[in-house]
Formats: sequence, C-alpha cells, structure tokens
Amino acid sequence: MSCLVVNRLMDIINQFVLSHREVVQSTKEAMVALQRRNPAAHPLLAIIQAGEDDSWLEINKKMAGKIELNITQICLAKECSEDEIVEELLRLNEDPKVHGIYLHLPPASLTSRVLNTLKPEKDIDGISDLNMGRLVRGDLSKVFVPPRASAVLDLLEKHGEFLEKRNWIYSRWLQEQQYQPWHLRTLKLQPLMPVPSDIEISRAQKPKPVDQLAEQIGLLPEELEAYGRSKAKVQLSLLNRLHAQPDGKYVLVAGITPTPLGEGKSTVTIGLVQALSAHLKLNSFACLRQPSQGPTFGFNLHLTGDIHAITAANNLVAAAIDARILHESTQSDKALFSRLVPSVSGVRKFSPIQISRLRRLGINKTEPASLTPQEVHTFVRLDLDPSKITWQRVVDTNDRFLRKITVGQASTEKGLIRETGFDIAVASEIMAILALADSLEDMKNRLARMVVGTSRSGQPVTAEDLGVSGALAVLMKDAIKPTLMQTLEGTPVFVHAGPFANIAHGNSSVLADKLALKLVGRDGFVVTEAGFGADIGMEKFFNIKCRASGLRPNVVVLVATVRALKMHGGGPNVSAGTPLPKEYIDENVDLVAGGCYSNLRKQIQIAHLFGMPVVVALNVFRTDTQAEIDLVCQIAKECGASDAVPCYHWAQGGRGSIELAQAVNEAANTPSNFQFLYHLEMPIVEKIRVIAQKVYGAEDIELSPEAKAKIDYYNQQGYGSLPICMAKTHLSLSHMPDKKGAPTGFVLPIRDVRASIGAGFIYPLVGTMSTMPGLPTRPCFYDIDLDPVTEEITGLF
Repeated sequence: MSCLVVNRLMDIINQFVLSHREVVQSTKEAMVALQRRNPAAHPLLAIIQAGEDDSWLEINKKMAGKIELNITQICLAKECSEDEIVEELLRLNEDPKVHGIYLHLPPASLTSRVLNTLKPEKDIDGISDLNMGRLVRGDLSKVFVPPRASAVLDLLEKHGEFLEKRNWIYSRWLQEQQYQPWHLRTLKLQPLMPVPSDIEISRAQKPKPVDQLAEQIGLLPEELEAYGRSKAKVQLSLLNRLHAQPDGKYVLVAGITPTPLGEGKSTVTIGLVQALSAHLKLNSFACLRQPSQGPTFGFNLHLTGDIHAITAANNLVAAAIDARILHESTQSDKALFSRLVPSVSGVRKFSPIQISRLRRLGINKTEPASLTPQEVHTFVRLDLDPSKITWQRVVDTNDRFLRKITVGQASTEKGLIRETGFDIAVASEIMAILALADSLEDMKNRLARMVVGTSRSGQPVTAEDLGVSGALAVLMKDAIKPTLMQTLEGTPVFVHAGPFANIAHGNSSVLADKLALKLVGRDGFVVTEAGFGADIGMEKFFNIKCRASGLRPNVVVLVATVRALKMHGGGPNVSAGTPLPKEYIDENVDLVAGGCYSNLRKQIQIAHLFGMPVVVALNVFRTDTQAEIDLVCQIAKECGASDAVPCYHWAQGGRGSIELAQAVNEAANTPSNFQFLYHLEMPIVEKIRVIAQKVYGAEDIELSPEAKAKIDYYNQQGYGSLPICMAKTHLSLSHMPDKKGAPTGFVLPIRDVRASIGAGFIYPLVGTMSTMPGLPTRPCFYDIDLDPVTEEITGLF
C-alpha cells in the first residue's frame, strides 16, 4: 500500500516538473510573440512588499529571468502605514510602464481601502472587490483569477500555479495590446423643424462620458488624459501599440471656391461620419482643425489649451530674440561667455543645446576653458540684424492695432528700438509645425530648425541658436496630443491644430489622422478636411501634408453649394452680415449652370491632377430648389465626378448624409492613382509656376525683384527642395478676389517669398496677406454673456 502511495506521489511530482517546464516555455514563447508584434512593449510587474525579503526577491528574479519578464520591487517599511501603501499604489496605477501589480503584504495591511485603490486592470491576484465580484459572477474574461483558486484548477489539470498565473497575465495583456473591435453606442437625434440654433441643438443632446467613448473605440485607459467629462487628450503611444494594424480608408473633404460666408465643409465632414458610423455601422473618425478664438471671438472656449501653448512658445522665442540683441549689444565676449556658460560650484559646463551649436559652428570641443578667443566670439555672437528679424509675437484675438508696433522704447532697453508686429496665434509657424509633426521628436527637431532672422553676415539664425528649442518642446509636449471629442450622434472626433489656410497649409494634424487611421481598422474611414477651396487647402494637403505624413488618401469629397455656384455663374457679390440678394434666394438654373461649368468643373479637374476620384457633396440650403439640386448633380457627373449627391445633414443629422456615405464607401473601394503635382528637386520658380498654371489656370508668373532675391538666398542656404505653400486669396482661383468662376490668361504676381523652415515649406506671397484680422463694427461679443447662477453661456451660434 505504501509503495502505491509513493509511486503516486512520484507520478504527481514528475507531472508537476513537466508542467512547470511547459508553462515556462509557453510563457517565454508568448513574450517573444509580444516583442515581435510590439517591439516597444516591455511588460513590467511591480511587487510591493513590507520589509526586506531578499529570498522572495531572488525567487521572483530567477523566475522572471526564465521568461524574460521585467520585475520592479518596492520595499516599504515593515510597519508601513495604509496611507504609504495607497500612495505607492496610486503612483503605480498611473505609470503606463507598469502592467501588473502584486501585493506581498501582511494580511492586516490588505485593508478594503488598499484593495480598492489597486487598479483592477493591474490587479494580477484578482483581490480587489471589483475583481472578486467578477469572479463570483463567473465573468472570467475581465478578471485575474486569484492564485489559490488558479492553483486548485491547475492541480486538477497541469499543475504549475505560479507560472500559469503569470502566463495568464501576459496572454491577457498581449490581447489588450492588440487592435480592439469597436462597440460604439451611438446617440439618437430627434431633428426639429424649424431647425434650432447650433447651441440649442448641442445643449439638447447629452454626450457620452469621454472615457466611455474611448473604451468603445478601443483605447486603453492609460492612453487617455481627461480634460473634464467630455474631452480628453490621447497618448501618442497608441501608434506604437497598433503599429502593425492596417490603416483604414482616408477621405479628404475639400470645397469649391467659397463665398465669404463659407460653404460648410466642416458640417459635411460631421454629417458624413455620423452617416457612416451611426447609420451604415462602419467605423469612422472625423479629424477637424481647432478654430481660432479670434475671428469669431470663436469660442473654442480654450478647449485643452493647445493655442495657449502655441502662444506661450511663440512669444518665448520673441522675448529671447530681443533679450539676446540687448545683451550682445551691451556686453563683451568674455562677459557674455561667463553668463551663457556660468560657473556652478567652480565648474563651467556647456548645456546639450550649446554643444549642438558648437557642432554646427564646426567647433568640436566640450570643455569651456578650451575655446580660443575667436571660438568664444563665434559662439556667443548671433549678431542678429534687427531689420531682418522675421519672427513676430502672437495673440489669439483680432486686434488690428497690433499689426505694427514699436518695441524697446523704455530707457532700460538702451535705445534698441525697432518696429515689429503681432500675428494671430494660429498664424504662428509653431501651429504649422504642430500640424505637420509625426512624433514628439519630429516636433522638437522642427522647432529647433525654425529660422527667426538673419545675422549681419547673412546667415540664418534658428531657435536652436537662441538656445530655446528644448524649452519650446516642453511648452508643446501636451499640445501635440490630439483632443478626443464626439459628434451629436456619439461618433468620435479628433480636434487638433488649426494652421491658417493661406500662409500655412490649412489642415488638421498629421498625428490626429494617423491615430484615427489605426483606430478605425482596415474597413473603417477617417474623414479630414482641408481649408478654403480645393485650389488652396486640397493642393497643400497633397503636396505638403501627404509628403510629411507618408499617407495617401482614397477619395476626395468636394463640397459645393447652390449659392456659391450662382456667385461663380455671374451672381452679385455676397458679403457677411448683409441680406442675400434675390438671385441667391429665387430659383435661377442659368446661374447654377454657369458656376458648375466653370468653378466646379475646374475644382474636379484639380483633384484629378493628383489621380483622385471625386464625390461631389451638394450642401443643401432651405432656399435651394429641386431643379437646381438635380442640375448640380447632373453636371458634376458630366465633369468627371464619380458621383454627386445632395446632403441634408444640417437639418437631419447623419441620416441626411446616408447617400453621401454610400457614395464615399463605393468610391473609396475603387483603385486610385495618387501622384504629386511636382518633384521636390524642381527649382523653386518652376514649382511655383506648376501650381499657378495647372491649379489656378494662370498663363504664367511674374516675380518681383525682392522675390527673386529671396529665392536666390533660399537656394544658397539649401532650402530649394522644400515644397511650396502658396499664400493667396481664397475667394478666387486667381489672385484677384473679385474674379469668380475659373479665370484664365492672367499672370500671377509673386511679390515676395518667405520660408517656414521648421514647418518645412517655402511660401510665396501673392498680393497682400493679413496675418492679424481686425474686429468688425459689431463683434460677436455683444451677444455673448454668462448666467452667474447656472454658468450657462448665451449668445453662441
């Protein structure tokens, strides 16, 4: 009998050893698979223990070494308090590098407060109340099984409690790191007639909590930074987690040449994604620009502070410029050097950014005392020419009296008076950089390359030369994360960046598009918009943004309105704030046809230059007649559009754009032959000429002497291979705002050429471009007010 018992025990031991080895091997294979799928992933288990316990530490290190798991051990005092444990747990809960937490504490320390502070997703022992409740309920898909329960099951099957538990941890964590199918709960709309104001519609709909929206579209809790209940920043680490996930379909919304009233590209974008997600049940994401506060007293209501960050960063550069000019003009080389490289505890040391400057100057030294007097002079003297400073201060308010100012008038500024000015914040080059950067590192490098002026010897002076680029990156580190919001029907939207569409490229951020393309999945849609007409925003989207991002769109949605087509067909001028002439209210198919065969056809042709299929979206207004609507759709197809459909989203929400969504879905699944309009290696003048002739319809270009000199200078500095960002009026295909339709035979005058080296483009100026709008006689602020009791805002649109 005793022999039988011994044999049985030996059998169990042999099975245990074999199971142990199998679990070690399977766990190691899971770790290898994880690293292969996500090279940036380094699973980390944190162990909190009370008192020193080296034997426990060695056991864990040995086991971790076998399966290539990282372990960190936090040793608290043996008699540590509940508050100390909770404080450590809160820190580990929020640390995205920590994926699991194990509490090796005395039973008396495992209080209800401690257990429920532990984040359920990181509770590998399943001991929190939430995880225990899930276990009791039998919901094992979202819970770690406690090791003792796991051990009982394991002994009945394979044995190997310790490693099997950890294998479960990695398997679950690995599963969470993969793309998650959407479980989007959309919100129902109840359209009313007549249609209420925008603010009334918005207040009638209660949005989902942003963390709920994030979970529904596959975001992990640690990838979200909430700003209140309904908006949040999204971590860029998402791109690493989903790097192997195929992108979805990429849709660009552009427009015909607009009236001063705008033709509704943003509303078409929102209507389209609502139709795709809420009605066709296809994953979709809208990516929109953040509006400036200035032109509308715009009431982004600060959103998540991105524009404020840009303002702070921009004005730090401006302050650094004037301060450097002052200090260089009042100090010797020796005095400057001693202040720029101060002695700390008797030791002088270059900062990393100063070493970078030394390298660019060809000085390969790291010891301050080793520099020669000439090298010291070269290092400390930027020698900025005050008359050639190109950097201006910014503010996000329309303030016409800041367009030209004088600075340095106080006696403390030693007579260093110069003329400068303010731009509106969204005109800052930093905004363009935010929109074009594809990572935090890329943004930092672009900020460093920004040229702020020219030295007296004719050399460009950069933000890195000023020593300020690292500080700029710190100011912008949160702004680079896109802001997650939602439409009225509960579908996701990224709001991020808002560069001017004339002096800059007028598109939302590369990063927002990239994040969204991963989240929607292979069969989903990302819909982004381009500013102004297709001749401006779309051309820059293709030639600038697509080069920076490496992304290629599948289809263009071209937005048109009957009123804009009537204007291009010969209708009278339209002005904001004045009643529309009767031609725009009464049916007039002749004006509509004239606009279709001129401007609409030309804009379709521009999209075809890039090899893109076009779906025309007619944004329908109440005054449009059926005959006018039918005529636009008919002529659009004659002019080469893949389809043309009326859209009623303004009154009906997503349901009013179902036909558009179906047309876009069909067009996006047909092959496209995307191509750039020009090669970057072409001379600057030729790139400008190609855009003028092929896109605008000009006969030729004419360069001013100043423009020619600037082009020669940029070629000399090595900037000749940058893309072109034309700065011209958005109200005409030509440089003449009053020339509607599709003008031809004109010569496009280039009065000046400037460069945004950090953003990465050359921008020729066609005519006079204002970068600081002014307030009208009756600004919107007359109607805006706040109820001090309810805190409800009145007077918004």
